[in-house]
Amino acid sequence: MNLLDELKWRGLISQTSGNLKELLSHPTTFYLGIDPTADSLGIHHIIGLMVSKILQRYGHKPIILVGGATCAIGDPSGKSEERKSITMDDVFHNVDCVKAQIAKIIDFNAKEINGAIMFNNYDWMRDYTFLDFMREVGKKITVNYLMAKDNVKKRLERDGSGISCQEFIYGIMQGYDFVHLYRTNGCKLQIGGTDNLGNIITGIDLLRKMDGVTDACGLTWDLITTADGRKFGKTEGNTVWLDPKKTSPYEFMQFWINQSDVDAERFSKMFLVNRSVEEIEALIKEHNEHPEKRLLQKTLAHDITSMVHGEDAFNKAVAASNILFGKASAEELASLDEKTFNAVMRDVPKVEVSTESVVGTPIVDFLCDVIQLGSKTEIRKLINNGAISINKNKVGDIKKSITNDMLLSNGTMLVQKGKKKYSLVIVR
Repeated sequence: MNLLDELKWRGLISQTSGNLKELLSHPTTFYLGIDPTADSLGIHHIIGLMVSKILQRYGHKPIILVGGATCAIGDPSGKSEERKSITMDDVFHNVDCVKAQIAKIIDFNAKEINGAIMFNNYDWMRDYTFLDFMREVGKKITVNYLMAKDNVKKRLERDGSGISCQEFIYGIMQGYDFVHLYRTNGCKLQIGGTDNLGNIITGIDLLRKMDGVTDACGLTWDLITTADGRKFGKTEGNTVWLDPKKTSPYEFMQFWINQSDVDAERFSKMFLVNRSVEEIEALIKEHNEHPEKRLLQKTLAHDITSMVHGEDAFNKAVAASNILFGKASAEELASLDEKTFNAVMRDVPKVEVSTESVVGTPIVDFLCDVIQLGSKTEIRKLINNGAISINKNKVGDIKKSITNDMLLSNGTMLVQKGKKKYSLVIVR
């Protein structure tokens, strides 16, 4: 299986421009542009990085372009209204943040001839005067050309909408990135999602008009959605971020664990790029034979969480998951950081009580009156049978009372009845 066949098998080719097969028949420098509109990438950004990893594995050289300049302008693609402007201080902060996240995924080993390199287009745009840019670049693209682009046309057709001059020239700016990277690094291929196709074509046209380049190419992939049509990277309206402060490794792992079988198979092809086609096909076959084991979901969760957050973070996320769904110790429960603890306990029924009303209360009364686990007779039987735990410690004495040392450091108690019934007591 060659490169293009593998990309097709993985569902990572939608449209191409130019003679891509010929271009990729020899080592080629390509680039992926990412505008840092936030201080973290979302998982929808991972697709481009996965395509980059595949191309790199076949001997091609990646350039990851962080759009410090283009981000400050705003891409109208896929937007029904103009983006809110962000300050340059925010832009610089976002650039630094996403650079660190990208470096965890892409190999920037300078010792390898096709080791990836990273640029920020602000570095060459900051000294490019508006007058010079318009005389040298702007004159190569007509207004009619830009108005024919889908991203501009859709904005102009919306009632009461429109597009600012700022966003109108975004495509020219991105197109010039292609010209600059060709001149400085011999780059002849740009990759991106289908929503970026118009900008990619603009870059190809500028290369031809400004430098006489006729063999530049573009490659796009479909924007990823789940099987039911929801935009990929969204859960309950919230982006799944790569920044662990925004989305904890536990939440990140659970996103993959909770995928449907249909989506898990598609995503395994798209995201398990460190595994061969043959290995993935074997995983799919095994999963389909025993879907109850959720092999694909678990493999996605392991590979992607480890890639983004590291193996240690993945292991801690598994330990966190075991708090509710497996056999975890009291020490593991106590070791959870606040964000992970809150994520694990998000769907656990909660009871808020005052310290005065709980501390000193006989445990049978507490479980009956506060947690409402049953009658006092039933609770005594449960305790005697070892079916009641507080903070993963078995309650063995029906005469015991609630004490302060039974509270976790955050002032909570996790009460467990049997294997799966939990209640979180929040003591104020």
